[in-house]
Amino acid sequence: MSEPSDLRMRRREQLRGAGVYLVTEEALSGGRTSAEIAQAALEAGVRVIQVREKAGTTRHALQVARTLRGLTRGRGALLLVNDRLDLAMAAEADGVHLGQDDVPLGVARAMLGPNALIGLSITDAAQLGATDISEADYLGVGAVFQTGSKADAQYTGLQLLAAARAAVDLPIVAIGGITLENAASAVRAGADVLAVISAITAAPDPSSAARRLLDVARAARGRSPGSPGAWT
Repeated sequence: MSEPSDLRMRRREQLRGAGVYLVTEEALSGGRTSAEIAQAALEAGVRVIQVREKAGTTRHALQVARTLRGLTRGRGALLLVNDRLDLAMAAEADGVHLGQDDVPLGVARAMLGPNALIGLSITDAAQLGATDISEADYLGVGAVFQTGSKADAQYTGLQLLAAARAAVDLPIVAIGGITLENAASAVRAGADVLAVISAITAAPDPSSAARRLLDVARAARGRSPGSPGAWT
């Protein structure tokens, strides 16, 4: 396995310090478009967005991804695509997030090239010993809490976050049921970043919701908005 490129390492560290990671889902956005939600989140300071449009067509998901690519570039933010390598490549995304049943990370790396971020879902502690871990740029751990956005999600609790933190030095993204009320506990358990769908997409004011989540994550890491290394 070759060493990550400089660009990939910069992207990895940008993700590690992002605080909040928006996952789009137009079906859970209260009649608003994913572009509208993403714009609001970016204005609040979110710097990682993942396209996850499960309910619509592939053509629509690509349209969303391409629109969000323009928005994220304008803000210096990362764009990731859930599962679909083809959409990630077509939208010129910064990377892709893969599940345990998706293509192996080595295959994804060969297709996406040396600069792309590749995340891997972890749903069980046994997966932390898999070969694929060494090829991942970050781990998405969960569902940490009960969630309605993924019907077949396995509830892991905070224990898996702690196990992942002890096992790797990669950025760890907590996903599944993250809310303003439980966000701090996920950070304290080991998460670097909080991945959220409904906590932002379904909020009456997505920008305000994103800003409050960023503040909670920042406080849980012991950082103030103006401190060195704080999320912006």
